[in-house]
Amino acid sequence: MQYKFIIYLLSIFGFLLVSGCDTKKEKDANPYNKITIATAANMQFAMKKIASVFEKDSGVKCNMVISSSGKLTAQIKKGAPYDIFVAANMKYPEEIYKSGLSYKAPKVYAYGKLVLWTMNKQTKPSLKLLANSKIKHIALANPATAPYGFAAIEVLKKHQLYNKVKDKLVFGESISQTNQFITLQSAEVGFTAMSVVMSPTMKDKGTWVEVDKKNYTPIEQGIVIIKHKGLTNPSALKFYDFLFSEKAQSILKDYGYDI
Repeated sequence: MQYKFIIYLLSIFGFLLVSGCDTKKEKDANPYNKITIATAANMQFAMKKIASVFEKDSGVKCNMVISSSGKLTAQIKKGAPYDIFVAANMKYPEEIYKSGLSYKAPKVYAYGKLVLWTMNKQTKPSLKLLANSKIKHIALANPATAPYGFAAIEVLKKHQLYNKVKDKLVFGESISQTNQFITLQSAEVGFTAMSVVMSPTMKDKGTWVEVDKKNYTPIEQGIVIIKHKGLTNPSALKFYDFLFSEKAQSILKDYGYDI
């Protein structure tokens, strides 16, 4: 009798163990339990925080790919397996939408702000400073692919500074590389996103000043949900909705975005 009882317990344990493994396998095998977010470089710090909160709330794993909006657009058009495109302007998401690669038309999720940043804490960056002979290099993102770089060129031209400083300009492939030029002091000063200088890892480094928003076209940052073979990841829809939630919008505001 005792022997039969032991066998019974072992069989129950074995069933639960196998069932648990099967459940884990099913969860791991679920293609919709994770999303890949193509993220404009200016958004990398805020997006890391937003994705972390979303993962905790939803159980959906978020992977991030960071680059300039222009490069991410080219990758998406070539079939890159991204589920969400969080861009630094509306131009590139519109391009994805017109190519028939998005679930619906793009929507503005935040407005970016441009700043001038230097690692020299004794120097207050300003537009006037850029023409000073002591400034040999001015970092900015490639205006052809990065909206913040385009905005920086607009500022320089509006203040009749472009021709005076064009030989000093050092272009990063994205805001990320531009930040490296500034933090490593390869450039004495540079243009970047306010979200960068307000991030926990950067907020105590150097000095910065906001560029008047009247000096450049509003940086409307847009998001689209990507389709693959006509299908959309349901978890991408959840993330899209979450980005416009009060919780996510509060995070964006903390990182210097207008919402």
